[in-house]
Amino acid sequence: MGEPGTNIREVQMPLPYENASSGDKALAEIQRVLHRFGCQRFGVMTDWEKGELLVQFEWNGRRDSFPASFRGYAEAWLKENPWTSRRQSTREQWERKAFEVGSVAVYSILRDWIKAQVTAIETGLLTFESVFMPHMLGRDGKRLIEHVQETGLLALPETEQGGNRGNSP
Repeated sequence: MGEPGTNIREVQMPLPYENASSGDKALAEIQRVLHRFGCQRFGVMTDWEKGELLVQFEWNGRRDSFPASFRGYAEAWLKENPWTSRRQSTREQWERKAFEVGSVAVYSILRDWIKAQVTAIETGLLTFESVFMPHMLGRDGKRLIEHVQETGLLALPETEQGGNRGNSP
């Protein structure tokens, strides 16, 4: 019979948000949360070529921009739900379904993330800057996190990047 517990069927948990059903409802809730929080401007754009949703808002003169990848979620979904010849669809149809699942899921993910961040700010757990600073837009329209990445400001020391680990040459 084998080891105790080895005969238990493995239960596959669904990928979080894969059963989200309405991006529109999640988007409306994001807008309500940000409006209640005091945001003066709110906008959303879908870039089907890049496969991403872009949410932007302004609060007290600070502009924030959040790109969220449909493709990233679709890739994760495909890892959890790989195409096989036993599926009743072609590989291309299955990949298109993954993209559709991702294009709805990102709305719900952003809704929950923004809701949690706003709650943390309102309850004094975090400041607006500590939560949203990486996504704030600079004068040039780039997010601050992009400036940090481009300049290597937070680059790991050489010993942590796989370079010299303290061993003598």
